[in-house]
Amino acid sequence: MPETSDKHIGARIREFRLIRDFSLAELGRRAHVSTSQLSRVETGEQPASPSVLAAVARALGVTLSVLHGQPYIHMLQKDQLDRLLAPISSALDAWDIPPDDDLPLRPLNDIAEDTKVVTKKRAQGKFGPVAEALPELITDTALAVQTYTVPGRDRERAHNLQAEIARTTAIVAYRLGYMDLARLALARMAVAAPQSGDPRQVAVERYERAVITHAETSRPDRGVALMKRALRDLEDDGDPATMAVRGTLLLRASALSAVQKDHAAAGDWLGQAEELAEAGAAADAAEEPPGSRYALAFGELNVNLGRLDVAMFQDDYETAVRVAGDVRLPDSYQPTRVAGFLIRRASAEAWTARHDDALASLEQAREKAPQLTRYHPEVHQTVGTLLRARQRAAEPLREFAQWSGV
Repeated sequence: MPETSDKHIGARIREFRLIRDFSLAELGRRAHVSTSQLSRVETGEQPASPSVLAAVARALGVTLSVLHGQPYIHMLQKDQLDRLLAPISSALDAWDIPPDDDLPLRPLNDIAEDTKVVTKKRAQGKFGPVAEALPELITDTALAVQTYTVPGRDRERAHNLQAEIARTTAIVAYRLGYMDLARLALARMAVAAPQSGDPRQVAVERYERAVITHAETSRPDRGVALMKRALRDLEDDGDPATMAVRGTLLLRASALSAVQKDHAAAGDWLGQAEELAEAGAAADAAEEPPGSRYALAFGELNVNLGRLDVAMFQDDYETAVRVAGDVRLPDSYQPTRVAGFLIRRASAEAWTARHDDALASLEQAREKAPQLTRYHPEVHQTVGTLLRARQRAAEPLREFAQWSGV
């Protein structure tokens, strides 16, 4: 870690404290941490222990990922928060309450089209426009569910759309660091998904729960258990969409097993994913971008990225560099995903003393997604590693370090 990492986290704690209008004393009371200790943490004079960070994150209502540097801090200004998140929370709270006004029921086809647009923007990381569209869509799908009460295709479709909108809400809230709102949205999805008539939607809900809830509570074992249950309940019917969901579940189980240092299980899950990717290669190639169904990504490319993740979790950086060298990203790949891959590659290159390559990878990531790169915790770690190694490209490195706040 770079020497300034404690200052980095402390500064972000202060940012969120001011957004919440908390004094040091109020935050200390909520987190059960002394005011003097919090002050030293905010200034970087004292490192925060994992237990203190977890307590502060809970008190601020954000995720640990946000405190460590999740890249959406530029959206977290008080007026924007109130304007974007309050209507979403209100719409979720009124999920099953008939509207006071005699609202017209929108055709399901229109809701489906708007849902598709919002899902695409979500995948692109355009959370501001997505958040603005969500309250109306939450209300639309709730009204559709309340209207179509007779068992049949329309009722199932209404629940399917409701589940998908709840999922998007959970992802956006999670990315912005609002765990309470994310959990509420996931709870709504868990109710809607079983009524959708689509077992894949149920599996996707479990996947998101593993990603959002159990990852943040540091319980990868629970995430693996969820993936096992989802795979058991989702029959492999040969449908490309089902294969995509099952493959995504396998990759998540592999990554979570690697986090637990259960390397044998991680390799087994990854091997199953590889077999499934080979079986679905033809169908996968027809997608744009390849491997995207249910707004999930799965295919040969994603298996390779899974191999990279497992190697990084195992601290096997030579293998990580080799795997990264074999990855070929399509031109249509989302810039934020490209940047994420480049950041992981840079970390592996730095750990294997490929200092010039690591800096070049970081520069490429910055070109692809400046906001992601600027706040990404792994960028800070990698730059710190390069600084301590006194990398030859000293001037470019110092400039990059200053830009990224290291």
